[in-house]
Amino acid sequence: MSRIRKSLSTKLSLSILLLAVPIFFIALGVLFTQSRHIIRQSAVRRTNSVLSATMQRVCRKLNAIETATGVNSWLITQYLRPDSLQSLAQRIVKTNANVDGCSISAEPDLFPEYGKYFSTYSIREGDSVLSVIEEQYEYFAKPWYRLPKELHKPCWVNFYDEADSLELTLSGMVASYSKPIYNADNTLVGIISTDVSLIRFSKLITGEKPYPRSYFVMIDGEGRYFIHPDSTRLFTQTIFTDIDPRQQSDIIALGHEMTSGKAGQMAVTINGEKCLVCYQPVPNTSWSLAVICPDSDILAGYHKLTYIVVPLLVIGFFLILLLCRKVVAHAIRPINQLLVKTQSIADGNMEVHIPKSKRTDAVGQLQNSFATMLHRLQFHMGSVRYTTEQARRRNDELAMATKLAEEADQQKTTFIQNVSHQIRTPLNIIMGFVQILSDTKENLSEEEMKSVINTMKHNSRSLNRMVMMLFDSSDTGLSQELLLATKHDMVPCNDVARDAINYLFLHYPDVKVNFQSDVADDYCIDTNNLYLMRSLREILYNAAKHSDGRHITLRIEANTAVVRFIIEDKGKGIAEADLDRLFTFFAKDDDLSEGLGLGLPLAKRHAQNLGGDLTLDTSYHDGCRFIMEIPINHA
Repeated sequence: MSRIRKSLSTKLSLSILLLAVPIFFIALGVLFTQSRHIIRQSAVRRTNSVLSATMQRVCRKLNAIETATGVNSWLITQYLRPDSLQSLAQRIVKTNANVDGCSISAEPDLFPEYGKYFSTYSIREGDSVLSVIEEQYEYFAKPWYRLPKELHKPCWVNFYDEADSLELTLSGMVASYSKPIYNADNTLVGIISTDVSLIRFSKLITGEKPYPRSYFVMIDGEGRYFIHPDSTRLFTQTIFTDIDPRQQSDIIALGHEMTSGKAGQMAVTINGEKCLVCYQPVPNTSWSLAVICPDSDILAGYHKLTYIVVPLLVIGFFLILLLCRKVVAHAIRPINQLLVKTQSIADGNMEVHIPKSKRTDAVGQLQNSFATMLHRLQFHMGSVRYTTEQARRRNDELAMATKLAEEADQQKTTFIQNVSHQIRTPLNIIMGFVQILSDTKENLSEEEMKSVINTMKHNSRSLNRMVMMLFDSSDTGLSQELLLATKHDMVPCNDVARDAINYLFLHYPDVKVNFQSDVADDYCIDTNNLYLMRSLREILYNAAKHSDGRHITLRIEANTAVVRFIIEDKGKGIAEADLDRLFTFFAKDDDLSEGLGLGLPLAKRHAQNLGGDLTLDTSYHDGCRFIMEIPINHA
């Protein structure tokens, strides 16, 4: 604590943080609040989109059932006979895949031979349709018969029958499109009711969900559930069942909105969990369809982001504190240095030097004032000693500068010697053969002439290769490479590999290269042909130079992202101590070894500028295996 009280930089840092941190956290809070709002708006759009798509499927199915009922209902009055009615019900089910069952029920005593009641029913059982005349039972009170009769128009009815007189059920839960049938005298003769199983209907609705734990519910005009993931609530509970008006007013409001046939979305707490509910009325029915999305699903990504951001904020806070302290400490460092030197002067040491400051603020002016005061004191105490000391200091600086200049000159000399040595050999050979050709009085034989020409070509190529490598390693070469590497060609992989092998044969005609490719000859990649070729040439050249020249393999492999050029040889390999400087420019085994130390570094730089990389496979121990990866589509 006492150290903090004495540290001016710490005090200033804490003061700055006390001002900056509240503003930062307020801005962060606003950002998170807006992010949450945007996520909720996106969830509403996504949920409404899924709800609308589901509603379209529902409407298509309901319209198909209504159409199947309507186009066949007029036949009932035309063929008002029991056997015809039974055949008609069977045909409706058989010819309409959306229909699970169909009943035609007559008014009392319409067919005396069958008693007071007559009702025929057809039901789909797998690929067949079973059609029967139902046993005598009081069906006039059933909602599918009573409601259309009272309304004098077709309507959709949902109901639950534990079992019917035929012991045929559609899993108990049924939705029916019921239509009253009138004869020519406008007298009601019966009801045709086309059924769809709500279990099957539920599968149609729940086929698509906006979030993993989302679910659909459907209620009728009285709020009864007839589609819900909890089957115990179906037809036995309404949306208002067991609701506390004081604590669950949002669910009551949702129930009134849905039973009133309105569309919209609400935030509701269901079973203690906040949820987004989007709802729409089902056209031509008293039903309402809703999709319920828990907030935990909607905000899952948001919460994950929070778990990441909060630790980062804590780390960032401490980093800001450290950085702020360093910046403040740097700003007041002259004062601390001045304090140390004035204390030394107070202890009797007058040899202290306080430099002039270029700063124009109070700290700079204070430092300059102390420097002037010290300078005058030192001048009066011994200008000669001061001059001598300054001369000694300058001599030391000059000696250091001279040493650095000598070291730089030595490095330059070493580099020039290395380049001169590498270039001198092929150049001397070429000059020697030129001299031989100029001094030869008699014509050389064709075989001798061919040998001389081939030797001169080989050495000129080596000389040209070294010159090009020196140019590529320069700043100008790098700039040109960065410019040309962006110009892409459609390069056939096998052709560029064969060209590189042929180039190797110009330098090493006795070398054998085994070429293998997993790609077709017309397989191309989008890259720069020039620098891909140069990279392959240098790797092959390196393999031929440092191996037995008989077991060199160039293999091409490809996947959906990259093409791999794999060059391996059998030789002495690379020592583990040299791995760190393998791709370092001008690095060689020793000063007398052949080469400039540029081949592999340039090949790696070419590969990287093409969007790929060149690496050494350290798991290969029979020699060297280099793997160059080039992306198929280089951005």
